[in-house]
Amino acid sequence: MYLSRLLIPIFSVLFAFAGTTSKDYSAVLKSTIDTAKIDREYALEATMLGYFAKDGARNPTLKANKGDRVRITITDGELMTHDIALEKMGLKSKSINEKGATASITFTADKSDTYFCTVPGHRAAGMVGQFEVVEGAISTVTLVGQLPMKKGQPVNLNFETGTLKDWTATGDAFTSPIFGNDPSPVHEKDMHIGFSGSHFLSSGGVTNAKLTGTLTSVPFTVTQPFASFLVSGGALQDTRVELVQAGTDKVIFHSTGQGRATLQPVVVDLKPYMNQAIFIRIVDNETGISQIPYIPNDKWAHINFDDFQFYPTRPTFPNELKPADIIILPPLDPVLHAGLSGTEAANVMTLPKGFTITLAASEPDVVRPICFTFDPRGRLWVVEGHTYPIPAPEGQGKDRVLIFDDTNGDGTLDKRKVFAEGLNLVSGIEVGMGGVWLGAAPNLLFIPADINVDTPTPAGPPQILLDGWGTQDTHEVLNSFRWGPDGWLYGTHGVFTHSNVGKPGAPDSERTKLNAGVWRFHPTTHQFELFAEGTSNPWGLDFNDYGHAFITACVIPHMYNMIQGGRYFRQGGKHFNPYTYDDLKTHADHVHWLGERGPHAGNFRSASAGGGHAHSGAMIYLGNSWPKEYRNDIFMNNINGARLNHDHPVRAGSGYMVTHRPDFLAMNDSWSQWLNMKYDPSGSVWAIDWYDKNQCHSPNPDVHDKTMGRIFKITHSTDKWVQVDLAKASDKELVNYQLHPNEWYVRQARTMLQERGPNNKVHKALKDILTKNPDVTRKLRALWALHVTKGISKKELTDLLSHENDYIRSWAIQLLAEDKTISPEAMKQMATLAKTDNSAMVRLYLTSAMLRLPPNQRWDVMDALVQKSEDKEDHNLPLMVWYATEPLATVDAKRALQLAEKAKMPKLLPYTVQRIGAIGTDESKKLLKELNDRVGKRDHSPETHEVQMLIAKVLGE
Repeated sequence: MYLSRLLIPIFSVLFAFAGTTSKDYSAVLKSTIDTAKIDREYALEATMLGYFAKDGARNPTLKANKGDRVRITITDGELMTHDIALEKMGLKSKSINEKGATASITFTADKSDTYFCTVPGHRAAGMVGQFEVVEGAISTVTLVGQLPMKKGQPVNLNFETGTLKDWTATGDAFTSPIFGNDPSPVHEKDMHIGFSGSHFLSSGGVTNAKLTGTLTSVPFTVTQPFASFLVSGGALQDTRVELVQAGTDKVIFHSTGQGRATLQPVVVDLKPYMNQAIFIRIVDNETGISQIPYIPNDKWAHINFDDFQFYPTRPTFPNELKPADIIILPPLDPVLHAGLSGTEAANVMTLPKGFTITLAASEPDVVRPICFTFDPRGRLWVVEGHTYPIPAPEGQGKDRVLIFDDTNGDGTLDKRKVFAEGLNLVSGIEVGMGGVWLGAAPNLLFIPADINVDTPTPAGPPQILLDGWGTQDTHEVLNSFRWGPDGWLYGTHGVFTHSNVGKPGAPDSERTKLNAGVWRFHPTTHQFELFAEGTSNPWGLDFNDYGHAFITACVIPHMYNMIQGGRYFRQGGKHFNPYTYDDLKTHADHVHWLGERGPHAGNFRSASAGGGHAHSGAMIYLGNSWPKEYRNDIFMNNINGARLNHDHPVRAGSGYMVTHRPDFLAMNDSWSQWLNMKYDPSGSVWAIDWYDKNQCHSPNPDVHDKTMGRIFKITHSTDKWVQVDLAKASDKELVNYQLHPNEWYVRQARTMLQERGPNNKVHKALKDILTKNPDVTRKLRALWALHVTKGISKKELTDLLSHENDYIRSWAIQLLAEDKTISPEAMKQMATLAKTDNSAMVRLYLTSAMLRLPPNQRWDVMDALVQKSEDKEDHNLPLMVWYATEPLATVDAKRALQLAEKAKMPKLLPYTVQRIGAIGTDESKKLLKELNDRVGKRDHSPETHEVQMLIAKVLGE
């Protein structure tokens, strides 16, 4: 029986199959026989957890002799995109994205290398291993172990008796736990167990994973310093093998499986416990039963075990499972409720002290609310997304816009009107500037209307302002509409929907490609532009007191301060500019999921961290009635966690670092799906709830409930209901609202001033605030209102470049660059600021401004910014400076190289080398050769060596 613990020498062909059937073996064997050039063949199963060999080894070290012809074949183990590449050789397989699909790379073994998955984020998640070129025969042999003894007889720790002799069971999981088939009757047919001898033990396998219990061995004496045992099954906190000190019940060692069926050896150092009595306890307290209707039960909620043995010296196994390498999931979060009525749902929510929640409306009065906004009278405009997830044929849309009002302040929306219906796939709404703005891919629509009357009605049919919005993934279409402080309509867009946006009939040359990020559209000039690109599927956008934009995202880390011209980490795909080289990462110091097995694995197990990776909605609370600690903090719904996350931005360098604060609210209801939240004139917060048992997007409309929806209102004990009608306010009153402590009034009044147009008296009053008010947030509000009403000249903005406050200087820079032209005088001052300003935020705004100008106008500013050594560790500036500097290589490569040589920014010189190398002309190659000679004479630092290596690579030397 011990022979099964030996690794048999393999010479001509080494197989490392994982998750393959006998048919797969035959196919690969035939391929090997038919292909004489293949000396060594490996087959691996590819998953987000790593590449797995047949013996269970994760990311095994693959070996070959020099000169061997090697083929590595991967089989996709899940419905996700994977590939395999060799780092040094630059070799890459095709991408596969269907479970069971295969891909391979074939090469001649010349030197050791690293194999990995090139899909963004997958290498970091653990899809990486080593390929080694070795001398001599490739074989490994391990020691033969010995069963522990008790009273002169071997203890039944390998179950070769076929019984539970020497063991005591409790619970149901170990009632009939011994099996002799591979796979066993309780495991799936394609699972390979790989047990030792004739029998092994399982607490239920896949079939009976819901069973729980404990199995405890008799005590036995530690007679040798090392031991090993075989284990597999769930990488779950409550499915584990424990070694326990007899008498004290102290757990001296434990190990789970790693979420796979194949048994792997675990080695234990028992030297501290020599001649002491221990026993084995096998624990399965994990049922795996999902309380989420559409999430299947966890088939890995079991533990498999076999063959505990002692060794005189430490044994080595090529597929050893090291506990430190196992990524263990915590227990499932308890789900208290599901499928509640609206009233019941409000009653079970948990809020902070002093807060209450009210059901404001529910089905049938509102169904599938997907987005909403407020008008100047405090009414809610709500879109019902009946068409989602499949766009309807032309003219057959079912979406509609409803207007709700609470006429007496009791928190119930007692007045309801249908404003428009027959709309198609609406995902975003904002009102103001003469009507209603709707995102309805493939179009951005405008419905003219007087929104301020008692009964608003469309003044005409919907107008298509922009088309070309993609619908490939209908939960990533244009969404989260907000009026920005600068008077533009802002929105977000997801990464797996590909848009080519422009005015109807516009050619590609007049369109903007986008597939992730923040866009903006001007309501009067009808200009459209991408404000910042990247992230994943943002479905939440808001601005803080200083006009800085933040979005919430899914799957990848969730929080980003969106900078004009920024390029951010992407869930998938590539940046449109191929010379980006690197991108801005999350501005949060945390994620809202637990564990290192990736964001999806943390869903429904991450309550203590925030609930999971999926977020919707973004509200920066700027109301005036909640406790002060909430102001300027960000709230977002955690969909999988059914709770409102609460994050706190802190100014750091040129931007922000965002920290996590205790979750604000728990819905305690797995069907809850709040899509957005906004505060009202009273400082209270309203939230729309899609309410659906299916929390994940699916193109199949039948998985979504089509009959439910809710609107809730959250109030603090200090909230006082007010009735408002800003439409009746005078110009003077609208100006004074720029001083209001509740930002709701500020934004509504600013939009109304913008709609009313330029007014000298308004401008004078706003300039008084700008110059005399001591609060910088009020100064900024006045500046923004002046801008949107065309009340501030370029000369006045240029004068503000010398303002004492860096927020004012920063916004003066952005507004000066708004139309992508800057006067010579302003450019001169900006160059001076780049050299002398002590604010990293000002330097960031300068960089964003340069990105809006023709490259040949950027030299003086960028020459100063690249030399700011104090910014080399900044979160944003090194890459933003590179984005603004990069095109200079095409204007004057020699000058760009000179600029890069004196740069203090990390990577700017290497990036410039790559960019000039990409030009590919004789002149560009000559410049790089001259640079190589210069840096070689200068010093022999690692940085110099890196540059020289890069030059050699670029030049193909």
